[in-house]
Amino acid sequence: MNQVKTLGLLSLLAGLLVAIGYAIGGSGGALVGLLIAAATNFFSWYSSDKIALAAYQAQPIAPEQAPELYQMVQGLCDRAGLPMPKLYVVPTSAVNAFATGRDPHHAAVAVTQGIVQLLPKDELEAVIAHELSHIQNRDTLTQAVAATVAGAISYIAQILQFGMMFGGGRDREQGGNPIVAIATILLAPLAASVIQMAISRTREFEADAGSARITGNPRALASALQRLEAMAQQRPIPVNPSFEPLLIMNALPKQMFSSLFSTHPSTQKRIENLLKIEQQMLTASNAGSII
Repeated sequence: MNQVKTLGLLSLLAGLLVAIGYAIGGSGGALVGLLIAAATNFFSWYSSDKIALAAYQAQPIAPEQAPELYQMVQGLCDRAGLPMPKLYVVPTSAVNAFATGRDPHHAAVAVTQGIVQLLPKDELEAVIAHELSHIQNRDTLTQAVAATVAGAISYIAQILQFGMMFGGGRDREQGGNPIVAIATILLAPLAASVIQMAISRTREFEADAGSARITGNPRALASALQRLEAMAQQRPIPVNPSFEPLLIMNALPKQMFSSLFSTHPSTQKRIENLLKIEQQMLTASNAGSII
């Protein structure tokens, strides 16, 4: 279901890009918008690991530096059928983690010093399984597409705005409605941002479910999320908002309309969903034992 929602939201975002491109330059403008998005998508996807790791000042760690962590990640990868990613540590006492990379063979998992030190083993395992699920689902590619299409929409809206200010633009030339153009300038970037955040939330729900499948222990991730939220309020990780969708937990304080503009679902909803998955697993297990 989360995969279907993501596909629908991406389609809606692409349609919005085409519409605003058409508003500024007809079919030619729509094509320009798509080309801009395609070029920026490729760059963001291909360089995602380097950009994200540099943004968080993540440092590579060797197997001899953290043998237990390497053993844990390797065991989870074996269960998930994934190649071993590169491991990094973010030098901060904040508690968080993220995965990045353009595909499972060029992936990295980064954990903060705080999360390694403070989480019990089963909860840390569940968090890492969540990040491996992002890799398995190629969510970096999905997020890159969403972010860059949303960025292209904002860019084209600015072009339309300058065109109207200085006497250009398709509306004036062809007798279009200036009120529609103004509404497009104001609302299109906002709509794109809302859709982008909704896509991010669907990917988090799917990664939570993936963690439950890999570990067989949904309650461990539910407990970890509850613990992480409490700790994040006390020790948030400094982050550019552009990179917040990568994290397992929101790094920034909650604000007004947070549910609409948040990159992550509420922790309570995530916990409720995980407990439903646990119940489904128990039901399936009991049914199998009876048979």
